[in-house]
Amino acid sequence: MALPAPLPPTALFTACDPAGLGFETTETVEEIRQMVGQDRAVDAIRLGATMPMEGYNLFVLGPSGSGRHSFVRQFLAQQAAERPAAPDWCYVNNFEESHKPRALRLPAGRGVKLRDDVRKLIDEVLTTIPAAFEGDDYRTRRQTLERGFQEEQSQAFEAVQHYAEERGIRVIQTPTGFAFAPVRDGEVVGPEEFQRLPEETRKRIEADVEELGKQLQKAMEGTPRRVRKLRERLRELDREVAVFAVGSLVDDLLARYQDLPEVAAYVEAMRADIIEHVELFRATGDQRGAPAIPGGGEQQVTADGVARRYTVNLLVSNADAEGAPVVVEDHPAYNHLVGKIEHLAQFGTLVTDFHLIKPGALHRANHGYLVLDAHKVLTEPFAWTALKEALKSRCARIESLGQAYSLVSTVSLEPEAVPLDLKVVLIGERIVYYLLENLDPEFPELFKIAADFDDRMPRTPENERLMAQLLGTIARRDGLLPLDARAVARVIEESARDAGDSQRISASVRRAADVVREAHAIAAAAGAERVRAEDVDGAIAARTRRHARIRDRMQEAVLRGTILIDTDGERVGQINGLAVSQVGQLAFGHPSRISARVTVGSGKVVDIEREVELGGPLHSKGVLILAGFLASHYAPDEPLSLAATLVFEQSYGGVDGDSASSTELYALLSAIAGIPIRQRFAVTGSVNQFGDVQAIGGVNEKIEGFFDICRARGLTGEQGVLIPRSNVEHLMLRRDVVEAVERGEFAVYAVGHVDEGIAILTGLEPGARGDDGEYPEGSFHRRVRDRLRELAQRRREFAQKGEDRQ
Repeated sequence: MALPAPLPPTALFTACDPAGLGFETTETVEEIRQMVGQDRAVDAIRLGATMPMEGYNLFVLGPSGSGRHSFVRQFLAQQAAERPAAPDWCYVNNFEESHKPRALRLPAGRGVKLRDDVRKLIDEVLTTIPAAFEGDDYRTRRQTLERGFQEEQSQAFEAVQHYAEERGIRVIQTPTGFAFAPVRDGEVVGPEEFQRLPEETRKRIEADVEELGKQLQKAMEGTPRRVRKLRERLRELDREVAVFAVGSLVDDLLARYQDLPEVAAYVEAMRADIIEHVELFRATGDQRGAPAIPGGGEQQVTADGVARRYTVNLLVSNADAEGAPVVVEDHPAYNHLVGKIEHLAQFGTLVTDFHLIKPGALHRANHGYLVLDAHKVLTEPFAWTALKEALKSRCARIESLGQAYSLVSTVSLEPEAVPLDLKVVLIGERIVYYLLENLDPEFPELFKIAADFDDRMPRTPENERLMAQLLGTIARRDGLLPLDARAVARVIEESARDAGDSQRISASVRRAADVVREAHAIAAAAGAERVRAEDVDGAIAARTRRHARIRDRMQEAVLRGTILIDTDGERVGQINGLAVSQVGQLAFGHPSRISARVTVGSGKVVDIEREVELGGPLHSKGVLILAGFLASHYAPDEPLSLAATLVFEQSYGGVDGDSASSTELYALLSAIAGIPIRQRFAVTGSVNQFGDVQAIGGVNEKIEGFFDICRARGLTGEQGVLIPRSNVEHLMLRRDVVEAVERGEFAVYAVGHVDEGIAILTGLEPGARGDDGEYPEGSFHRRVRDRLRELAQRRREFAQKGEDRQ
């Protein structure tokens, strides 16, 4: 077969043509108005944001840095602007059950007016009621009632007094009550003198005293009734005065809110409570009375305390809103999500009232959109459960965790729940979405729309122009220098490298924006008027250098001979494999020596990495495929009779993936046939049982990793890398690698089958199996086949010797 030719430089890097972008600098580029390359996710977000049915909340999933957050905020802001403003919500006192405040809904802006109107009303009532009770008319009427009471009292006692005088008995008032004593000649008869009276007289006096006591008791028993009657008349008088004092004020307020039945009902209830508790207004500032905060105990009644009973707690105001609310809650703790009830310390105890009810994100986003970070919600205690409960019940209920989970038994407020009508948008990683989808049975019912942001987009001329618009928009919004067309082209090329595909662009807006900002810093330091391509190259090189400590340390170990890697000569059963490591933001490739040893055995290929539990399942799968390849190609009619071992030399960590399976196959075949492999090559690619070389990941980093070692030792023009042919379209190599290939100092070979790799690595013809099932003499495969037959013969000889001994 013909030896595969190295790839031309044009296949190693797909450049972006600055002329095709259609501008000289981004100063002339219009601001972008759409999301670049995310049509699937945008359509899903549009559907979820406009679906009015229950359960159509959104989960926006995808990689970080793809612009999910900024796009969702921008899109929802546009949608919200087309919707009417959300209503205001207030909490007011429930005069019948003060621990259950009532929630009132008002049109946007009228909550502020209600709060101010009620406060103004109470301020006027605090002045009007005391003035009415201090007027001459009220005093005259009150004095009349009190005189009537005194007259009734006097008449009752005068009747008793008159009865006593007729019988010669005087009524004497003592500190403990009343006493009776007989009188003679106007003087009270003493005890000794009373005993000297005739017995008949004493008995008559005693009978009169007893009768007098009964009459006095009867008169005394009527006193509470007369007191109650007086109090009722005074209360009715107070009520009549209070009604007169506040009637017109309340009627004026009521007229402003007749179109809101719930508000009107509250105003009527407030009128009744003011009249019922008019003593609060009379006692303001100088008497002790009912507490201003329900449950707060007896305290000094003040104007503010009385006003607090009636004024409005404006929970959510949308007076200045233009459209529906869009709330982004960055700290979705339980209290921040559902609201909380605060407390005040008074006289050594904690007290609260409806004014201390504070809204949560659910209240502020009601009738609009609430944006949350999924990971934060899930990691905040009780927040995820509270969010689901709110969405299922479609109402926001404010209660402390102690109440919700019966951790405390003290009586607290139980505010009326606020009905919810909102869209919740969760933003998170794909793994979070899939875990919730599989493990939380309620999640699919509550979040029916998934907006999946891709991590890359097709590299079409249209998307390149949109990418240029995006970069220009970022530069303009951040106050950066404009980028010329060549600089934009370099950023697009770097985005393709990030995507690991010459036909794709990375969707990581954050990384592209960071490169632009850092290139601006370099250009500004140089006094340039615009960002140039060399500024972008400088920013990319600086980013790589900042994160390359581990890469440089590993390359240093190879160059100093600590890690054994050959880049020239030939060795049997030894080959340079390629691996990729990710350290922080930097992915880099590095060579690893793979060796194979073969002896007589039962056909088992031993993966040493697996035996010591350093190999992952994918790597073990690749090694097992090698055994299938050997059996099908070289011993289809008889069992294999070898024992082979494969190992990554100087590997002290875990190994996984099958991207080195073709490399291991080359080493194994070399060890079987005793044919050396050229060490100036490094190989990557997985293989199947038919010998087809399959695509792998990180192809650019792997090539560059081996190139860096070869360049450091000196490029000879014979060194190179073998990659799968299906990876050619993924090549976006560094400029220095491409230039070395152009000069003939380095080569990249694309192979589709192991036969092509064998020809490059050994310089021998692989050989094709003839009709007789045999490979041509002198071919690579024939030598492998002959060696396997030799091992089988030796195994049979060993077996025969064993039988002879028996």
